[in-house]
Amino acid sequence: MPIWDSFSGRKQSKGADTLDPASAPDATSFLSEVAIPDPSSLHPLAGLNQDTLDYITLEDSALDQLPGSQSVLPSRGWSDDLCYGTGTTYITALAMGGVWGMAEGLSRTPASAPPKIRLNGVLNSITRRGPFLGNSAGVVAMVYNGLNSFAGYARGKHDAANSIAAGAVSGMVFKSTRGVKPMLISGGIVAGIAGVWSVAKKAIL
Repeated sequence: MPIWDSFSGRKQSKGADTLDPASAPDATSFLSEVAIPDPSSLHPLAGLNQDTLDYITLEDSALDQLPGSQSVLPSRGWSDDLCYGTGTTYITALAMGGVWGMAEGLSRTPASAPPKIRLNGVLNSITRRGPFLGNSAGVVAMVYNGLNSFAGYARGKHDAANSIAAGAVSGMVFKSTRGVKPMLISGGIVAGIAGVWSVAKKAIL
């Protein structure tokens, strides 16, 4: 301030308050001195060779070595068979139950009903039939896989006889509270499905 400088005796230096824009530092002057890491190197899978990376490969020594235990997917024993068999059966039965419920809902709802009423009827039938069939098949598959694995280790081999016997017993256990006739029917159905699966597995392998 010139007036205050005249009272205080301070000498004003010319050019002290001015700044040369050319000499001012910019962003590149200090960013170039800092080592910024490559963002791609921060990825959790950085540095892995994706051509040689195996996701579901199991060592041969870890696989089930019993005769006839080879399946569509590599298996380490009864626990893998239980997971694969139960999950696959549940999803398949759930989809079949959904189709059954859709057909039932469309047939029971009048064609002259409004679209919202028809949609509501179809969704109610799907949610009723799908989980019912999926849960029922999942329970049978759990019992079947447990009995089949036990029979395989007891006999020292996995074959069609184990599958058919396990299917018959698991089907009869599932309907054991309904009487003798439903037990025999259910056991025959599950045993037939198990026999078809054994033949199809041999054909695939």
